[in-house]
Amino acid sequence: MTSIQDLTARELPVWCPSCGDFNLLHALKTALAGLGIPQENVVLTSGIGCGSKLPHFVNTYGFEGLHGRGIPVATGAKLVNPALTVITVAGDGDIYGIGGNHFMHTMRRNIDMTLIVQNNAVYGLTKGQYSPTTRRGTKTPSSPNGSLEEPINPMALGIIMGATYVARAFAYDIQHMTGLIKSGIAHKGFSIIDVLQPCATYNKVNDVAWYRRNVYRLEDEGHDPGDKPKALEKAMEWAEGRIPTGLFYQVSGKPTYDQEATNHAVVNDDISDIDIRPLLAKAK
Repeated sequence: MTSIQDLTARELPVWCPSCGDFNLLHALKTALAGLGIPQENVVLTSGIGCGSKLPHFVNTYGFEGLHGRGIPVATGAKLVNPALTVITVAGDGDIYGIGGNHFMHTMRRNIDMTLIVQNNAVYGLTKGQYSPTTRRGTKTPSSPNGSLEEPINPMALGIIMGATYVARAFAYDIQHMTGLIKSGIAHKGFSIIDVLQPCATYNKVNDVAWYRRNVYRLEDEGHDPGDKPKALEKAMEWAEGRIPTGLFYQVSGKPTYDQEATNHAVVNDDISDIDIRPLLAKAK
């Protein structure tokens, strides 16, 4: 049985004190241990950003790719070996910005993988510029007069574009977040868990106290995640004291892309008689 200790890597994170990434790391390891998935069957992919170092800190297979490109790597891993549990971890700028195209089309395909987004509403690694989820009017180094753009709505996008598990967590509600991540990983289909978390260094507006004042749990109000119109209505809700967290939408039984695209696991192909020397010779 895989334990949290088994999943703890030798390399230690160096995030800023009180960063929500610490809580997310703990929640992910707790969820994986609770599901009992063998370490060798888990692949974590990421792009570039503060939180994208996370695969270094979990003792599973991991791949840190290019900015915004964690999902294509995850897609390749899942198509080659559908038996793998594939998880992408990305920041809001990473996945909703430069990686937005991959994000949209992977949801449309309903690939059986989990996307966990570290949403701190800034580009933390590059000194706090505004990101796709920054509130309109926010002043940052790249928007000194206030951002002119409306923020992206990941929950609404997830519901509309075909994701079959759409959830939002708050990084300082650790038990709740852990449960959402665990259920998302167990779900058959594309899961997105958008994690609201503070960036203590660069986002002085959306701090822990601000989130605690404004978030609430959908399940506390009896929300039915099988009700798509209601889920979309909740996804559009963002007001003082009314920022919903929890499972917005879930549908089961929808075919996944990896099921329909592969007749067998390529990883099991016999390559004992494959000679790549001619190919290498051409590359010289």
